[in-house]
Amino acid sequence: MLKYPCLVLDHDDTVVQSEKNIGYPFFCYILDQFRPGQTITLEQFAQDCYELGFAEMCRSRWQFTPKELEDEYHGWMDYVMTHIPDPFPGIGSVIRRQKAEGGMICVVSHSSVVNITRDYETHFGVQPDVIYGWDYPEELRKPNPFPLLDIMEKYHFTPDQMIVVDDMKLAWNMAHPLGVQVAFAGWGRREFPALAKEMQALCDYSFDTPEALGRFLFEEE
Repeated sequence: MLKYPCLVLDHDDTVVQSEKNIGYPFFCYILDQFRPGQTITLEQFAQDCYELGFAEMCRSRWQFTPKELEDEYHGWMDYVMTHIPDPFPGIGSVIRRQKAEGGMICVVSHSSVVNITRDYETHFGVQPDVIYGWDYPEELRKPNPFPLLDIMEKYHFTPDQMIVVDDMKLAWNMAHPLGVQVAFAGWGRREFPALAKEMQALCDYSFDTPEALGRFLFEEE
């Protein structure tokens, strides 16, 4: 019997390695297009996404207009369809075992369904059971609790039957008020020790590798 029948996974920098090699370079390109001469470091990009979330970062720090946000999204979709991020070593085994043992994989992410499904098929040969991504209206995306509430209502899970695995604080903001436990995907924040320290303090569990997460989920330690 699975410890958590419902495994709720983030995508970027939890399952796939995307921030440094895809998200940040594309945002630098967009920033140069929309705000010529302005720049952002990888560290600041990570910090702003951590504190604010991507859309709010664009609005509050860079004053993107609704039209610019829409244009950024369309450009991003074109970009990610030709740039496939690598998975973190070991995460595929966790995903496949959760599915093989009859558990659910629910993805709650700020990526879109099309690239999440592409990444799962490319790297793991399986698909999530349900995805709550950027395709939803902004007011229903993480950190709004809607994804978890919807999962609980549709699939009849209680909070203690679920665990969220994520590298960013928005997941804790989403899950904590509902009593759903959060595991910090520490392997996705190795280059940012200050962020990692805060997440380790916030979250119910913290894991340095996907293998350590797997041992915990499947009670191998």
